[in-house]
Amino acid sequence: MKDKKVVVTGGLGFIGSHITEGLIEDNEVTIIDDMSTGKLENIKHLNKEKIEIIKGDMTELDLKSIFKDKDYVFHEAAMASVPQSVQDPEKCNRINITGTLKVLVAARDTDVEKVVMASSSAVYGDSQNMPLREDAPVKPMSPYAVTKATGELYCSNFTDLYGLQTAALRYFNVFGQRQDPNSQYAAAIPNFIDRILKGERPVIYGDGEQSRDFIYIKNVVDANIKVCESTKTGIFNIGHGKKTTINELVSIINEVMETEVEPVYEDARVGDIKHSLADVSKAKSFEFEPEDNFREELKETVRWFAGGS
Repeated sequence: MKDKKVVVTGGLGFIGSHITEGLIEDNEVTIIDDMSTGKLENIKHLNKEKIEIIKGDMTELDLKSIFKDKDYVFHEAAMASVPQSVQDPEKCNRINITGTLKVLVAARDTDVEKVVMASSSAVYGDSQNMPLREDAPVKPMSPYAVTKATGELYCSNFTDLYGLQTAALRYFNVFGQRQDPNSQYAAAIPNFIDRILKGERPVIYGDGEQSRDFIYIKNVVDANIKVCESTKTGIFNIGHGKKTTINELVSIINEVMETEVEPVYEDARVGDIKHSLADVSKAKSFEFEPEDNFREELKETVRWFAGGS
């Protein structure tokens, strides 16, 4: 992608800042972020001359004036915490559904070429049909998952009704640099690395045989840019297409960090799903092909957590 004017909502967050980084060399980027979880330090290493930062709530900003003359919108802003959505479903609805609808309306009315929305594998709930395919029934088990499923429906609706190109990417377990180890969205990897670096034992809930599909942040950025440049629309799984148990994960992290820290096992958490695995064949339609280099990706992540850069 070159010489485009792009908006990244939530552009100061974990995934949004990486998308900004992937675009900034050859494009102009406008970031919208309310700073609730995003941080300016996430883009401190980037060329600020090509970045415009607008601080504010999407549901209150005049998005049409911001989107005027823009080519693409990457919509990453959201309340991403499942527990927080359970505690405050109305706020989750306002941010994730009203916010997404405002993005789509503004994009439609300003002739934006395409909107790429961050969705989540959470929409599948506790489905046992592995690997998970995009045509599987959605079974949202939290207000967060409901809002993501609703956002997908709005994207599809705006494509069908108004001709606005949209793509909703169902992220699986994303990990990488600049991820907050205390975030509910962070899953196991940054939490385990952080605890081992502090000389603490990682905590595994349940027997550790539950499995996840871990996808490195650079692959997620690649997926966003490739689907945006393509003519493809619809819903796409963005995972690695491989499963790793939590016990295996701790073992690999120990290998990478050259440690031998034994985990602590605690009771399984209510609501935790047992397995999650993506069928990523549909995303191959826009040439998405995640690199098969899990250990090296973990090494890069560990280096960042150890050195902060």
